Amino acid sequence: MKDGPDIARIAALIGDPARANMLTALMSGKALTATELAREAGVTAQTASSHLGKLHAGGLIEERRQGRHKYVSLANDDISRVLEALMGVAAGAGHLRTRTGPRDDALRHARVCYNHLAGHRGTQMYDGLIAGGHLVNGTLTDKGAALVTDLGVDLAALAAQRAPLCRDCLDWSERRTHLAGSLGRALLARFIEAGWARRDAHSRAIHFTPKGVEGFEAAFCG
Repeated sequence: MKDGPDIARIAALIGDPARANMLTALMSGKALTATELAREAGVTAQTASSHLGKLHAGGLIEERRQGRHKYVSLANDDISRVLEALMGVAAGAGHLRTRTGPRDDALRHARVCYNHLAGHRGTQMYDGLIAGGHLVNGTLTDKGAALVTDLGVDLAALAAQRAPLCRDCLDWSERRTHLAGSLGRALLARFIEAGWARRDAHSRAIHFTPKGVEGFEAAFCG
């Protein structure tokens, strides 16, 4: 056997349809219960427990108890980026779900990718940051720092964190890059706090308000 990381084991964990559905549901960034994940996967509670045990042993999820419930979340940001990239590969190869509906258009327009903005709005923001000279070679410029500070992001607090400030994430529906990292997370949080956007209660979709569309386009599409 060749030395190095065992990608086959990780691929096998993700490749099971039920587990793939569970992991995709966790890309909302919310911690979900085993019951909720069983429903997402279309399996029994006992089968879901078995799948979750394998995902936990493989390092893909974290579990924590609160009262009578056990909550599950993705282990880290890297897992979400791998899943998003795999979605892009699947879409590019024509491996799409046969059932589509209104949610699909909403997800393509704007959605949560674990903790940051993805979809058309996500790539639009990334492109706008580059075009405006706010982001150069993956680094936030002084001009960019002024922009995000004006939007209410506390850059000093982000600098104190261990997570990278800016990271590229390949968008599965746009097949281009959107912004991840602690700045991507903070910007999405600010959009929601400022009333620019709200999260869909039943999917990963993000819905921008009229005020939000105006503010977003003034900041990133000028």
